[in-house]
Amino acid sequence: MRKQNNPLSWFLIPTLLLSVAPLALAADECTAVYGKGPNRFALATGSPGELGLLEKLIASFNKRHEVTICWKKAGSGKSLRLLKAKAVDMVMVHAPAAERQAVEEGWATKRTLIGANEFYIVGPKADPARITQADSASDAYARIATARATFLSRGDDSGTHKRELALWKQAGLEPAGKWYIITKDFMLATLKRANEVNGYFMTDSSTWIAGKGELDNLRVLFRGDPLLVNIYHALCRPEEGPGRKYASLFIDFVGSEEGQEIIRTYGKRRYGEPMYQDAFYAR
Repeated sequence: MRKQNNPLSWFLIPTLLLSVAPLALAADECTAVYGKGPNRFALATGSPGELGLLEKLIASFNKRHEVTICWKKAGSGKSLRLLKAKAVDMVMVHAPAAERQAVEEGWATKRTLIGANEFYIVGPKADPARITQADSASDAYARIATARATFLSRGDDSGTHKRELALWKQAGLEPAGKWYIITKDFMLATLKRANEVNGYFMTDSSTWIAGKGELDNLRVLFRGDPLLVNIYHALCRPEEGPGRKYASLFIDFVGSEEGQEIIRTYGKRRYGEPMYQDAFYAR
């Protein structure tokens, strides 16, 4: 006997697809998912996630809290936009002016100092722009522009990009031309491209420490200007809810002595030097 199709199934299938689709979409939006607990929240950050610090912090946090964390890889500008759009519950960023504005406007709260690293200006070993002789970071930038030496910019509204633009402004310059390459990419990817094209780039010290073994054409040419100190804060949404609750607890953990110990020692065993400094250093 021929089996007849159940007409009800034609109504059930779209309903099931609609119910599953948001879950699949949510998973696709995560760069990585850490933990397997029933309590969930979403977090956006760039280098701390890319370099593994975030995963290390979450592993320790999960010894007391059963959480699942969706990490969305984004630079500071995009991370803050995701927080404002309520697409994440918290961020770890390094864009002080934008952070203060977010708190003033009321869509971010609990701004907590969590640590720091610093920016290095790296470039070709021959240093055609002679930035090793520069008196300041803005002087180094001016020398690069004068020499029309290849310079790579992330150009992505990240914290690094924001700092770069501030330094060009301080130097009284608006970079443009074939020598100024905009990558629209993350820190490590842009650093690797600078190595390929023998260009200058401002990288954070953490990424340099992790990647320098593969960067044969580059070296650190300028560092030490106070304007190159790179301070990180964590912020979360002000609205109450399950995601916000555990995001707030995670911020407390990162700022605690246990969390700070992880930050100030992270990478030391592997690279011989820590990749980040703690909040005490940042102050």
